[in-house]
Amino acid sequence: MARYAPEGLKGSAPSGAPAPSGAPRGLGLRGWLRWGWRQLTSMRVALILLLMLAVVALPGAFFPQRPQDPAAVADYLEANPGSGELLDRLGFFDVYASPWFSAVYLLLFVSLIGCIVPRTWAHAQAMRAGPSRVPRSFARFPVRDELEVARTPREVVAAAERALGRGYKRRTGRVQRGDVETLEISAERGYGRETGNLAFHLALVGLLVVTAWGQLVQYRGQAVVVVGSSMVNSAVDYDTFDAGAWYDVDSQEPFRLRLDDFTSVFTEAGRPDAFTADVTLSRPDGSETATTISPNDPLSVGNARVYLTGNGYAPVLTVTDAAGDVAFSGPVLFLPQDTAYTSTGVVLVPDANGGDPQLGFRGQLFPTALYAADGTVLGSTFPQPDDPVLILNLWTGDLGLDDGAPRNLFVLDTTGLTQATTETADGTEVPLELVLRPGESVELPDGQGSVTFSELRRFAAFDVRWDPSVPWMGLFAGIAFLGLAASLFLPRRRVWLRVRPASGGSVVQVAALARGDDPGLQRELDRVVAAVAPDARRRSTTTPATRAPGRTPTPRGAAAEREARDDG
Repeated sequence: MARYAPEGLKGSAPSGAPAPSGAPRGLGLRGWLRWGWRQLTSMRVALILLLMLAVVALPGAFFPQRPQDPAAVADYLEANPGSGELLDRLGFFDVYASPWFSAVYLLLFVSLIGCIVPRTWAHAQAMRAGPSRVPRSFARFPVRDELEVARTPREVVAAAERALGRGYKRRTGRVQRGDVETLEISAERGYGRETGNLAFHLALVGLLVVTAWGQLVQYRGQAVVVVGSSMVNSAVDYDTFDAGAWYDVDSQEPFRLRLDDFTSVFTEAGRPDAFTADVTLSRPDGSETATTISPNDPLSVGNARVYLTGNGYAPVLTVTDAAGDVAFSGPVLFLPQDTAYTSTGVVLVPDANGGDPQLGFRGQLFPTALYAADGTVLGSTFPQPDDPVLILNLWTGDLGLDDGAPRNLFVLDTTGLTQATTETADGTEVPLELVLRPGESVELPDGQGSVTFSELRRFAAFDVRWDPSVPWMGLFAGIAFLGLAASLFLPRRRVWLRVRPASGGSVVQVAALARGDDPGLQRELDRVVAAVAPDARRRSTTTPATRAPGRTPTPRGAAAEREARDDG
């Protein structure tokens, strides 16, 4: 029987010698590279890298990301010029394309590959080799038994093989011990446990690969469409558009989407209940299909999917200047600010008065107005447009649209502008408020023109995505789930039998060993024993403390497993 030194004494240095360190010394460049590779491909480092990947992804949740919301990034940089510039250089506004995120991602990929390939090769060899040989002694196994049966050794072996069934890979042999021929069976099951473990890790690698591939070839566009208007699946027609480095314009499915109507349903408490966009899908061949899109029911067009992500109100306004010319006409998007759909928007009229002065309006829309005792509007009480009121404030001057700097079109920069005011009864100057309802017009002060609120329309925000990696991600996620379930719930067991002839029958020695805790190990051994000889007389048994839990104690069970591995 092979002897093993205690774990704490293995490779221990002689008395007085310096303790060895974890890093190699004096191995040269090649030794350092081998040591670094072993560290990188260890399970400990793989878990550390997985944790690091989650940590380095956190800034993407706290800072606006340029591919998703460039306007929010511009606002952050304007509000924080010092720290914002530093964060931008470090890649905090495009985390998933930053060098440090890519470095952790690639290291995790290499670590998983380096860890899985050797284990896969070793597992394949183990499956091909079959069960190990029967250990010379069962004395150190915690789950064992010895009994006498009134059967010949061949009958015992046949009954044991039937009891083990197809679930076990078996090896049957003969051993000559002096003048006595002993029959032995080595059976093992649970190869699927390691197979599932490897499948789980391979699926993780697959997820990393297809996620990276999807980010390289995908595209995503956002467009806001007012009822009666259309959008085309083209990069130039989107309000924001983001694509991977390998994006191919031919991958965009050609179609046009017209928003025919938008329906919203709210509860009596003002909570959203349902949103439905009625659209018409037009193909290049001239065919048209009427369909609907809702938040949980996107529209599939070829390989692209169209999601309904938002909605709001768009009052149709007409602005004339001092000469009576129409300087602006069309719907204006007002973005909801609360659950009652109180919305804010900006109307920019750079062509009014030939550009001198230009007109700018900042407004609030109240779908169902709440009035004070003096008739002033306090807010909105319900999201539906039961009594819509639009209030506009006027600024005049240079809107700054010709300087080439990017601007948020939903925010009016009043720097250098003059706000129009009006005088109250007591002579106090207050900001001018233009109050309009659908179908009403108001004159601007000092003969600067007029504003007409023609009608109130709805708008819908659509998100069009094309990512061919999504089905593959689902496939690898399913494989990972099945592999993890197999690695957790499939028991890895070994069962050995040694049968030798005796007067009136045979003496049967049986033992079982599991990898890790296995409460059903003792029951499995009892099942085999009952099949071999239900009326057998036991010669010796395990102690109750050992038999009851069915576990592999430590260090005794660990020593038995090492002994079985050595004998095998």
